Amino acid sequence: MSKLAGKVALVTGASKGIGAGIAKALAAEGAQVVVNYASSRAGADAVVQSITSSGGKAVAVQGDVSKAEQAQGLVDAAIKEFGHLDILVNNSGVYEFGAIEDITEEHYRRMFDVNVLGVLLTTQAAVKHLGEGSSVINISSAVTSLNPPTSSVYTGTKAAVDAITSVLAKELGSRKIRVNAILPGIVETEGTHTAGFVGSDFERDAVSQTPLGRIGQPDDIAGVAVFLASDDAKWLTGEHLTASGGFR
Repeated sequence: MSKLAGKVALVTGASKGIGAGIAKALAAEGAQVVVNYASSRAGADAVVQSITSSGGKAVAVQGDVSKAEQAQGLVDAAIKEFGHLDILVNNSGVYEFGAIEDITEEHYRRMFDVNVLGVLLTTQAAVKHLGEGSSVINISSAVTSLNPPTSSVYTGTKAAVDAITSVLAKELGSRKIRVNAILPGIVETEGTHTAGFVGSDFERDAVSQTPLGRIGQPDDIAGVAVFLASDDAKWLTGEHLTASGGFR
């Protein structure tokens, strides 16, 4: 029997990369999925097509998680389309590295608005519908322990996500809602290609320090998300699971 049969999931930032991988993996285990996207409708439609062609159910919904009305709209769409909500994956995120001399208010606010405020607003909208046994999964990053140079703002946003995860696990525990975080290492996605990480000295250095000898793929993170969403993880909350091939 599929682990997530009868469940409904909302995955933010699911038009590509890790979010797309998670959406497909949840659907493969029986969940009905709302595939959120901010700007890439084509990418979200491709994810939905992949799910539905395999016999699953999914719908693409546009929304900027850093705007309260739009975050609420994503949850409303899940309830309208599928009737309830059981799993929230806060995956939407942006990253841009910069030396301390180059940080601007715009740079700071863009990343904190999406990476931190977006988590809060979407979770706030979702908790009105999440019941006993529901799971909130926040996508953080292994940068919070690696602390790479020129990542002060990005690392700061993910450290905030880790803290929010810990707080909400305690705040929502009495309602039997679990809240956990996944901290991916370097994962090969459209974003890491665009940023120039893949194929760079940065990647080669990271791989040399990774016991499993490679960077990650979206499926490596998606499997962890399926676990946290399922009853296999029913005794886990407030956890920060690093998925980095051992890279610390």
